[in-house]
Amino acid sequence: MSDLNLPAIDSVAAELISVRDFIRYAVSRFNRAGLVHGHGAFTAYDEAVFMVLETLKLPVDQLEPYLEARLLPSERQALASIIHERVTSRKPAAYLTKRTYIQGVPFHVDERVIVPRSFIGELLFGEMFGGEQDFTLVDDVMDVERVLDLCTGSGCLAILAAKIFPEAKVDAVDLSPDALEVAKINVADHALEDRVKLYQGDLFKPLKGKKYDLIISNPPYVDAEAMANLPEEYQAEPRMALVGGGDDGMDIVHRILKEAPKYLNEGGGLLVEVGTGRAALEEAYPDAEFLWLETELSFGEVFWITKEQLEDL
Repeated sequence: MSDLNLPAIDSVAAELISVRDFIRYAVSRFNRAGLVHGHGAFTAYDEAVFMVLETLKLPVDQLEPYLEARLLPSERQALASIIHERVTSRKPAAYLTKRTYIQGVPFHVDERVIVPRSFIGELLFGEMFGGEQDFTLVDDVMDVERVLDLCTGSGCLAILAAKIFPEAKVDAVDLSPDALEVAKINVADHALEDRVKLYQGDLFKPLKGKKYDLIISNPPYVDAEAMANLPEEYQAEPRMALVGGGDDGMDIVHRILKEAPKYLNEGGGLLVEVGTGRAALEEAYPDAEFLWLETELSFGEVFWITKEQLEDL
């Protein structure tokens, strides 16, 4: 059972002095409150470190030099306040800091978008794209000229794709106008307005006549039962960014599979994250040649399939 018997913010700010003090305090409070972590951090400690360093505008991957740093009264007040808000509101830390990172790349986030946490980011930065392994999905990143990111949300995957494929123009589509406002902020922050173009619409509908070498998507795929049981941290995210439709949450994925071949160039491929939907997809397409990919923290949550294989579905 959670414990929200929090001391007053002013009292915390007066008593705690250093970065170490606030990290220790945050971990204690997060554990007592039974918070759920999974929006970029998987433990109370990792989230506490992120929140403290990000609030202080320090590098989030360099804790050691700052652990014993004594803080100004205004900094202590800010830290006490954000820790208090995380516990009492149960909003994801990224919504409170307005910042998250994928593969070390920073992105603005707020309540208009899902907090980015796609395994596709790790795959894009891995050996499957332009790596030196015997088997790759894309041999030479310089050969990719057109990329599409469906259900782009904050625009993070579109931006990462622009960084990985330096010769590519990237189109990014989302149904939510609010999400696209956040994506616009991120595209501008990364100075990619000339290479990343945002479209508002339902999947492929705004893209008539366009063709791509690579389509990536982290679409909504949560089913109704899972939605009903999500912790408060996940319930804080936009519902339309989570609910996939159908009994198994795979309705949007089925639409992508059906329509993608018309928008892929010869030799192109589709990379999609489906969460726990692997069994449902393999049952629906028993002859499909899905290639299920592995990341450090997942296996069987992201598939790759080529244009030619899609045409055989």
